[in-house]
Amino acid sequence: MLDIYEFYDKMERNKIMLSFKGDITSELLTSILQIMESKLDNLQEEPKIKKKVYNVLVECLQNLYHHLDVDVNDESEKAKKYRSAIFMIGKIGTEYNIITGNYILNENVEPLRLKLNKINVMSKDELKEYYKEILNNDLFSEKGGGGLGMIDIARKSGQKLNFNFVGVDNQYSFFSLNIKIS
Repeated sequence: MLDIYEFYDKMERNKIMLSFKGDITSELLTSILQIMESKLDNLQEEPKIKKKVYNVLVECLQNLYHHLDVDVNDESEKAKKYRSAIFMIGKIGTEYNIITGNYILNENVEPLRLKLNKINVMSKDELKEYYKEILNNDLFSEKGGGGLGMIDIARKSGQKLNFNFVGVDNQYSFFSLNIKIS
């Protein structure tokens, strides 16, 4: 049986301000962003940090929403499981942590890993140029993005993208992303 106090205590120790697990919908994104805006206001965070956290949060949540590797109309139990995602935001000291996790098709793991590793070796100026290059070359995926979200997260956070892939079965892996904002 789940020990809810243990779960609560772990969240408290890690200063988790908000967490969610389940289907990511546009209504949910709106609610999360409203809640976090209110929480940041209550913390009386300086405007520059508040804007940075909010902007990275928007990008992270949009990635969860727009890059599902499961048909949203498929109502099978398997599809529902793989459509589920997790999101957490916490603050320890002056550092915010935004953590996301979602299922990804195994065939998409290596291309994403290569893209994230490429982003992680770039300087601030190189990221800016790479962003402009993708924006100007009109190479957008079938999901509407050109990979700008991850570049934007790296640019706005000023940090390397901390990510991991865990194989789940022969079709899916679980992709996690942990972004730190100082």
